[in-house]
Amino acid sequence: MDKDKQYVLEQAEAHNVKFVNLWFTDILGYLKSFAITVEELEPSLEDGQGFDGSSIQGFARIDESDMVALPDPKTFVILPWRPNEGGAVARMFCDILRPDGTPYGCDPRYVLKRNLQRAADLGFTFYVGPELEYFYFKSDSLKPEVLDYAGYFDRTPRDEAIDLRRETVLTLEQMGIKVEYSHHEVAPSQHEIDLKYADALTMADHAMTYRLVVKEIALSQGLYATFMPKPIFDENGSGMHTHQSLFRGERNAFFDPDDPTHLSDIARHYIAGLLRHGPEITLVTNQWINSYKRLVPGYEAPVYLSWAFTNRSDLIRVPAYKPGREQATRIEYRAPDPACNPYLAFAVMLAAGLEGIEHEYECPPPVERNVYEMSEEDRQAAGIGSLPSDLLTAIEIAENSQLLKKALGEEMHGKLIENKRIEWDEYRSQVTSWEMEKYLPIL
Repeated sequence: MDKDKQYVLEQAEAHNVKFVNLWFTDILGYLKSFAITVEELEPSLEDGQGFDGSSIQGFARIDESDMVALPDPKTFVILPWRPNEGGAVARMFCDILRPDGTPYGCDPRYVLKRNLQRAADLGFTFYVGPELEYFYFKSDSLKPEVLDYAGYFDRTPRDEAIDLRRETVLTLEQMGIKVEYSHHEVAPSQHEIDLKYADALTMADHAMTYRLVVKEIALSQGLYATFMPKPIFDENGSGMHTHQSLFRGERNAFFDPDDPTHLSDIARHYIAGLLRHGPEITLVTNQWINSYKRLVPGYEAPVYLSWAFTNRSDLIRVPAYKPGREQATRIEYRAPDPACNPYLAFAVMLAAGLEGIEHEYECPPPVERNVYEMSEEDRQAAGIGSLPSDLLTAIEIAENSQLLKKALGEEMHGKLIENKRIEWDEYRSQVTSWEMEKYLPIL
């Protein structure tokens, strides 16, 4: 047995662990779990645990199939919010295998690993730092009631939300997840906790854990937290602005000391890849009907395919370089929302950027004007396109995307399209309250 597995067994004994939750993620980004007793831990580390693979299929659960969940010992951690009476509870993320031991093509963790290997073959390590915004509500009622009416970075007198953020940060750090800072966001009762950047696979695991911890801490206080992209009409939605960079060893491949902006050609090709393929990957970075209620002009969410150094209305922003901090050079992709599947979102953003690097896409000039205030004619003259405006458009673009098929694999690509068409068909057949209020009195 290797040292990582031995470490897990030793930690389980030292912390009196009785149950181990085996976590994995389905196509749509839902966290799945089943528990084993500590007596099953050693054989599970060696051979995995069998389970019904249809639970990975999302809405499109047609084929029943046996799968194997193989725990990753590097992800072992005690769950701080679980009671210790009768024994502690731990968790590990799993890779999903077919019964013959080969990776399952619809395992999001495997999809990300495959794209990270593509980067590694080019000599790169992919680092990400996502900013996941969310809302606190007093309950999960269909008419959400906010906890506060504060705004961006406001420091209000001590209230429930401040204590909730504090407890969430402490819990995350207890689980080995480093936090940079936390603050109130723009909309009422909207908050953000920023995780310190890490390699993309580790960060995807962290993002899944973060979403659960935020909800668990809120529930412990009788409140509700949501990562729904746009839960309140006429207020800013929640984004997952994703800072990303490529390293070669200890050197940041996005940094060029001789460039006036300190941005390398590799970084510019990467930006060009994201701009060219942005519409194709939007189905992954913004996968829900509700995602497109956020992607509208006027609410700080990006709509247009442009980049800039300072302007926050663009799809891609390059944070200002700080002298002596080469490692901090990065790009920020602002389209994703926090309800995405982070494994797939990181995978497709990386794939689009690598496509730009491998084919040396020419990067357009940065747009430092407010793109929202430009006329349609000015945007066309500048060659500035836009992201899909609704889920159906995103589906149609993604369905024909060779880049997306390559990044996700044929099997995952087909299942994702199938799932999203099911969602769109369910949505378009609904009669909404807006329609009733708009049409019933007059038609």
